[in-house]
Amino acid sequence: MSQISITQLFEDNKEKLGLVWILGHEYGDNCLSNDDTSSSSQGLIGHLNFIHPNWIQILSSLTIDYLNQLDETSFQQKLDKLAQSGLACLIVADGSTVPKLLQSFVIKAKIPLFCSSSSSLDVIWVLRSYLAKVLAPNTSKHGVLLDVLGMGVLITGDSGVGKSELALELISRGHGLVADDVVEIHRIGPETLEGCCPPLLRDYLEVRGLGMLNIRTIFGETAVRRRKNMKLIVHLEKTSATDIGSFERLPLSNLDEEILSVRTRKVTIPVAAGRNLAVLVEAAVRNYILQLRGIDNTQEFIKRHEQEMAGDL
Repeated sequence: MSQISITQLFEDNKEKLGLVWILGHEYGDNCLSNDDTSSSSQGLIGHLNFIHPNWIQILSSLTIDYLNQLDETSFQQKLDKLAQSGLACLIVADGSTVPKLLQSFVIKAKIPLFCSSSSSLDVIWVLRSYLAKVLAPNTSKHGVLLDVLGMGVLITGDSGVGKSELALELISRGHGLVADDVVEIHRIGPETLEGCCPPLLRDYLEVRGLGMLNIRTIFGETAVRRRKNMKLIVHLEKTSATDIGSFERLPLSNLDEEILSVRTRKVTIPVAAGRNLAVLVEAAVRNYILQLRGIDNTQEFIKRHEQEMAGDL
């Protein structure tokens, strides 16, 4: 489960949005979680809305002017509706002055109140993108995530199959390391998975016999990436020279693996003595890039074969 405290939200965005914490410091441990937000009909963030309330309500200068025009009874009735919506926090934008009744409300409702010098639209735009990332559904996979020819490629396989050695070879050929051993995967969009490395393992690659290698130190800044959208899975399968013939030579259908409800293209490469895996991975990436552009080499060969057979009949 992904979650973030209101304190962390404030600290990460206070400089960018000019946030000032007005009231409710003691409630900074209140958390927003993706379980709560995804299972609720409430919006995550938006302008003040009494009909379809948001977890984070933004009050613009126009909203403050509207509230100030209400008599005290009407103002209180509006605030009572907010109190029932499970607010995480209130943010008064546009550098507006906070009405006293609103200050009394947040104290009674036990929620934090921020002010921002930025416009309400900027606050919503920045925080919506920020929350979409930190609250994105996530999972961890065992493998090595690399940037190969600009595409995020996750190399998987049993322990000892040679994932790290293959990654080292690809890095030496100019590609980039994102994460080794533990890959944190976040679903940042309906069909988009982003992979990154846990802070403890960042920049390091473990190779049997050599230990932990700092790729940034050895190969330079251009050899590492902080994060990358994952588009392709390359699974290494250990096999003997006699078993390699059992693999399908002309696969007619593409393989996929589902991660966080997102279907990701998967290629299985048999591992055997004498096979140049780095070249094979690069070829797999180039082939998939062509498929994304509508060029399927396998289907084109099958069509050519069928045309040749039709001509002989």
